[in-house]
Amino acid sequence: MTPIHAPVLPDPEGQVRSTSAESEAPVAARHPIIYNLFPTLAGQAPRWVAHAERARRMGFGWIYLNSVLYPGFSGSLYAIKHYDRLHPLLAPDETLSGLDALAPTIRSIRDLGLSVMVDLVINHTAKDNPLVASRPGWYRWDAQGELVSPSAIDPANADNVTVWGDLAEIDNNGAADRDELWTFWERLLFELMDVGFTGFRCDAAYKVPAALWERLITRAKAREPATLFVAETLGARLEEIDALGSVGFDYFYNSSKWWDFCQPWCLEQHERLRDVVPSISFPESHDTPRLAAETSAHELIQRQRYAFAAVFSEGVQLTIGYEFGFRRPLDVVTTRPSDWEDRAFDLVPFIAHVNALKRRHPLLRTEGVLSSIATSSNDVAVIRRWSDRTGTHRGVIAINRNTAESRTIVLPWQDLPSDSRVYWLCREDAAVGTVPAGEVLPLAPAEVVMIGEAL
Repeated sequence: MTPIHAPVLPDPEGQVRSTSAESEAPVAARHPIIYNLFPTLAGQAPRWVAHAERARRMGFGWIYLNSVLYPGFSGSLYAIKHYDRLHPLLAPDETLSGLDALAPTIRSIRDLGLSVMVDLVINHTAKDNPLVASRPGWYRWDAQGELVSPSAIDPANADNVTVWGDLAEIDNNGAADRDELWTFWERLLFELMDVGFTGFRCDAAYKVPAALWERLITRAKAREPATLFVAETLGARLEEIDALGSVGFDYFYNSSKWWDFCQPWCLEQHERLRDVVPSISFPESHDTPRLAAETSAHELIQRQRYAFAAVFSEGVQLTIGYEFGFRRPLDVVTTRPSDWEDRAFDLVPFIAHVNALKRRHPLLRTEGVLSSIATSSNDVAVIRRWSDRTGTHRGVIAINRNTAESRTIVLPWQDLPSDSRVYWLCREDAAVGTVPAGEVLPLAPAEVVMIGEAL
């Protein structure tokens, strides 16, 4: 399978993102290290703060919350019935159900030094949303007079189409009173900003006209320049997401989660995208199975996939419970605090070390320029990583695909700075060593190693 979750765009001259320390963009926005706090697993809003404290200890700079608004009849977080009310499971108490009830919690999280991102869902509503009756012209209707439900095509199999029957698709492009509709979304965005959110994961961004995104992003950043916008494009066709490349998104999610460290598609996609918009990697998400469930809680693989995600792109995201090897999938309808699991292991110190290196090392603070280096071992993937096209910072990433046996490789010395160090990313203490004599590098099972300049 070759997932295509990020736009394939041209490589125009002059669009390389600045890596200068003088850049006016805030550090958190330029280098997002994100913790996805799934709200119905955590429970009522005041309980989120303890999870945010753990995320801060692991070195995350952002908390991302899935949709927190009042759901329709299906109970899905993404089937929104009321935009001015909280999900009843998340409200601090029965008397505090409006959006402003979140403000104390968001303020407490921000007082920890974390920024907070939330889903912005504007391509559909729940079918029982009152807007269906009061604003029918905002929706798409079929020839039989029925509401159209949104759908998505499996990028690996175009015949596999998922239809969400509890949802009604908004006609953001063709609504008769389109300006009123777009103003409604703008008010929602500003209300979320008033609560304290400074980032937005734009759900199914390819289902929304680029002109609407440009309007919302432009106006939000005119109010608060540091506001972050991330486009979710899972399941999109290339022609659907191509139009999003120039409207102001800060990041897209990339497809590296599905890479086997062997096939060329992942590095090819990265190369075609990197100068247009940087990306965010993740080892699992709320939409995927738990990695620990797929590997029988294989701790080495859990370490490997997070370390790789951290070194692959400018941004990285981790889903709540990954650090403890949770196996139960997150469900947008049924997940509750009672689904919290016993720990299979504890990766908190490991993740903290990886995130600290990502924050500090100049090689990992940009999207980078990646290319494959041939190696004599079929089990080892070696990637040349430059911080930019001129190679201001240069290094190598080595990944042992074998999860049971050690391997060795001969280092490409000509690609490495003279003061290079070896950063053993998958080890508990994130050990740092000198380049070994003879330039032969041993790799433990499932090891991810970065060789780059000394800090």
